[in-house]
Amino acid sequence: MGATSTGTGTGTGVGAGDGAGDGRIAPPLTGGERETLRAFLDFHRATLAMKCAGLTDEQLRLRSSPPSTLTLLGLVRHMAEVERTWFRRVIDGEDIPLVWSAEGDFQVAYDADGADRAEAFAAWETEVEHARRIEREAESLDVTGYQVRWQAEVSLRLVMLHLIHEYARHNGHADFLREAIDGEVGA
Repeated sequence: MGATSTGTGTGTGVGAGDGAGDGRIAPPLTGGERETLRAFLDFHRATLAMKCAGLTDEQLRLRSSPPSTLTLLGLVRHMAEVERTWFRRVIDGEDIPLVWSAEGDFQVAYDADGADRAEAFAAWETEVEHARRIEREAESLDVTGYQVRWQAEVSLRLVMLHLIHEYARHNGHADFLREAIDGEVGA
């Protein structure tokens, strides 16, 4: 997945950073709420892609801390489910199952034993593109959708903040996973 963003990164290395030449576009240091949320979400998406770059399928399936089943490929699959759920199912109101579990079990995505890069990244990139389209087409951040698990209406603003939080948390996991695989470090 490309590290694209509609943000206007300054490249100064101040604040959110300039990506240190790794292809990510830094979020703007000033700007409107929607532009900033969009840019931070894209920055975190690009970070997950960066953590997986250059690894084989086998390396992407390596578990760094057994008995945990957490892997980089599992994180990519999980984030495909998260993008799909929050943007397509909640905000867009689509009646679609999860990618890897018709029963709605988010844990299934983490099991990457039989998974491969092509399948996982294709699903993730598809869901990211749907999410970007839904966000762009929304009239404002105040657009709402119904989150069944919470039994509540939630705004697009909350969804974008939740996704930023989810990616940031899992990118921390990805840091450890990548370092355990080949010693590569850095955000």
